[in-house]
Amino acid sequence: MAEQVQITIVGTGCIGTSIGLALRQSKQPIFVVGHDKKPDHTGAARRMKAIDKADWNLISACENADLVILAIPMSGIEETLRALAPHLKEGSVVTDTASLKEQVVEWAEALLPQTVNFVGGNPVVTPTGSGPDAASADLFRDSLYCITPSPSAHPDAVRLVSSLVALLGGYPYYLDAAEHDGLMAGVEHLPQAMALALITGTTGETGWREMQKLAGGNFERISALVGEDPDALSSLLLINSANLVRWLDAYIVALRTVRDLIAEGEREPLAQSIDRAVVARRQWLQDRRERFAEIKPIAEAEQPSFIRQLFIGGGRRRS
Repeated sequence: MAEQVQITIVGTGCIGTSIGLALRQSKQPIFVVGHDKKPDHTGAARRMKAIDKADWNLISACENADLVILAIPMSGIEETLRALAPHLKEGSVVTDTASLKEQVVEWAEALLPQTVNFVGGNPVVTPTGSGPDAASADLFRDSLYCITPSPSAHPDAVRLVSSLVALLGGYPYYLDAAEHDGLMAGVEHLPQAMALALITGTTGETGWREMQKLAGGNFERISALVGEDPDALSSLLLINSANLVRWLDAYIVALRTVRDLIAEGEREPLAQSIDRAVVARRQWLQDRRERFAEIKPIAEAEQPSFIRQLFIGGGRRRS
């Protein structure tokens, strides 16, 4: 029987459990350990067969792992790296799934030993909900998965995470961490800030008591972007504040333009603006489909069917 390698997933919410489901579906000789501060999350992941074992202790869950995947909020990553650093296996690789990368890479560079490589990751996916019950083995299929290696990461560690992405069904997309965060501010964190403003601006009004009775799908969908974790969202918005403020300034200008069009009461200029927005959105959706169709999958020789050999041949000391 082939020797198993251990992958530990720290955080068994929707993303972490989806990773586990995809790994277990791959039929590779992998032993998947799950850890979460919420025992019901690891319990659910275990029942769904996303993990082979649940371990309530962070250190014991990770100390024998060949690959550690941090699928936790940004606000918990620094603390987790600091706790794990003295206990990680020599030659192991650590990756994450946070939507910001520059700060995470800096933490990893400062906290992890030279014998451990860090390769940042961010799956560009659209979960249908939160928690392990919303997980799916196909969540990453045909989606981009951003990879932002730390400056000292060994090429073998980068190849390993790239193969992991292919194993999940995604497409590796290599980015500099600073560039990644600048782009994410406009498409991920700006909508969250907009949702915060929407909720603050409406629920604080005297008419909210009656207005809330009429709040339907649009309000629910947009307001859901604030999530359920104030610490996690505030960390994201503040860590990427310089990029986000630039996008907020641009959005305020655009919002004022829309406000003026509505205030002027002229249908044609407003309709033209809406038409341009509709065309831009359609073009984005078309471009996204076509670009994915053009992306070539990882070469067969680099498919993670030999993931054990990748671990044995990788895991080199940081440069």
